[in-house]
Amino acid sequence: MVNYQAPGVYVQEVPSGARSIGQVSTSIAGFIGVSPDATAYPDEVRVLDNWTQFVDQYVGKATQGTPLSNAVFGFFTNGGSRCYVVNIGTGGSLTGTAAKPTGVTLFEAIDDISIVAAPGYSDADAYSALQAHVEHPLRQDRMAILDTPEKVDDVGSLTRAATSGLPGGDKPGGDAGEGKSGDKTDGKSDGAAGEESLGAPQSPGGYTALYFPWIVMTDPVSGKKVTQPPSGHLAGVWARVDATRGVHKAPANEPIQGALDLVRRVSRGEQEVLNPAGVNCIRYFPGEGIRVWGARTKAPEASEYRYVNVRRLTNMIKESVADGTRWVVFEPNDHTLWKSIRRDIGAFLTNVWRDGALLGTTPQQAFFVKCDEETNPPEVRDAGQVVTLIGIAPVKPAEFVVFKLMQSADNTQTENAGA
Repeated sequence: MVNYQAPGVYVQEVPSGARSIGQVSTSIAGFIGVSPDATAYPDEVRVLDNWTQFVDQYVGKATQGTPLSNAVFGFFTNGGSRCYVVNIGTGGSLTGTAAKPTGVTLFEAIDDISIVAAPGYSDADAYSALQAHVEHPLRQDRMAILDTPEKVDDVGSLTRAATSGLPGGDKPGGDAGEGKSGDKTDGKSDGAAGEESLGAPQSPGGYTALYFPWIVMTDPVSGKKVTQPPSGHLAGVWARVDATRGVHKAPANEPIQGALDLVRRVSRGEQEVLNPAGVNCIRYFPGEGIRVWGARTKAPEASEYRYVNVRRLTNMIKESVADGTRWVVFEPNDHTLWKSIRRDIGAFLTNVWRDGALLGTTPQQAFFVKCDEETNPPEVRDAGQVVTLIGIAPVKPAEFVVFKLMQSADNTQTENAGA
């Protein structure tokens, strides 16, 4: 307490106690693959803010790009602003070993990353490595964009998960019209004719999203047309939608900048097979061009996280609340603390609701925050815990737009506004 000596009026600034919770970034990507110069910074994480930096560090004297370089180019072309890159070198692993970690293992310590992709790696082992990374209980703050194999004769094979140890896709690489470098596989599991299982496994929490088919683009390194897995371009589309509309907007019905054509023109009938299985299609529409025409995760059909934007919005809220309430640790666990928690989280979610991310005409309809004696009984407090229950009502995309038309025998009459 200040010791006042002379009579008079004294004005003090008193902190309000409110602590603002800011939204974390949702558009920083992490890419794994082989760079044009396969010896450049192997098994090392590098952060990039533009395509020129990638060229300076990873292209060198190479005359042909790779799926990694094309993905990074597509990311920045479509609106991405920052990414992390790991060059695993020729024949490298997506995970590495305990003695020599690489790939997704190097991303574990980077909290900024919210999107992960390994362009062109589309077999069961790659799917497993990426899914294990994003679903780890200590993370669950990011999503993985998965690629399908380039050549798929039967789209139904993408609805069934590939099995580890069996062929499940082609290796990354190749020019358009010339096939791809690497081993060619057919996805057969018992010698029977046709492909059987080329898809990604289900993600119960919706932490992965699968896109089909590959795109055709101009390799910025060689200047030639090449076929390219779409994950890097899709990461850029996600980042662009985040910046222009918000993470709550489904990253679909969006153009893919730099995509000249598709390896396969998906029909409506084929998408009717793929969409319920969580395979997002990229389609061509006359007059509109190439567009992302799906917004589902690999969560089960009945899951509340079956839409990409719902999963990513939830991730953003979780991470933002965790970062913005770190001051709570070691505070006295009493009514004053509970009130402060309700106030800060409530203010944050109100802003999220105002951005259009939560459903409801009032904040009370859009969310609730409960932190009181009921959520924190004596046994919880004795364990050193403070428990807050948060409920949100995220908006979901209008995936199926239905118009019901009928004929009327009566003439339609329009009343004048001033009548």
